[in-house]
Amino acid sequence: MNIPSQAPLHLLHHVAEGTLATHSREPRGFPYPTALPYAPTARHVPMLLISHLAEHTRNLHADARAGFLVAHATEGGVLQGQRLTMLGSFTPAAPEEGDELARRYLRYHPDAARYLELGDFSFWVMSLERMRYIGGFGAMGWLAGDELDPLEPLSAADESALCEYFDAYPRRPANLRLLGIDRYGCDLLLAETRNRFTFDKPKLSTTDLRAALIDCFERQDGISEE
Repeated sequence: MNIPSQAPLHLLHHVAEGTLATHSREPRGFPYPTALPYAPTARHVPMLLISHLAEHTRNLHADARAGFLVAHATEGGVLQGQRLTMLGSFTPAAPEEGDELARRYLRYHPDAARYLELGDFSFWVMSLERMRYIGGFGAMGWLAGDELDPLEPLSAADESALCEYFDAYPRRPANLRLLGIDRYGCDLLLAETRNRFTFDKPKLSTTDLRAALIDCFERQDGISEE
């Protein structure tokens, strides 16, 4: 097993949609896969905004165990890209977490605001037990859920402050948005193209994170001027 450091984590931040596989209630016992948008939480696990009436939601109420597949295809096809299969369970987010999760989710999927207004949708968060990563020849294997990220995540307040710093930075390209930031990188939207800017090493302080953001600004500013 030769998996690059934090490769599964970066993949989860790079992709906007995944495939949720629940246990079907009817016909009973069959896998029930469905494609869904998701956003990574501060702990990098998928959170979903799903309708109470959806079949997969009813399945999760009956059996919380599920699989979640994230894949990033290359020009050579999906088999040439990275894939991550996650096994665990999905449970509804606690009511006190709702506002924080909504702010984070809407940074990644602003069009989802209309679903929140309906009142029929709620957030479900994955509790990860195991995962299998495939990143190319020889770069594959099983990992425990706690191997996704051993570090304490950024608090919502720290991330919000960094987002405000990003928005106020004078040399920020006008078409560049910050979707999220963590100790390993930041998620960007540049001219409607989503990307993941990875840091050279984990950033353990807000001072280091600000310096990393400035580096990100300078690089993206150069790209936007080409």
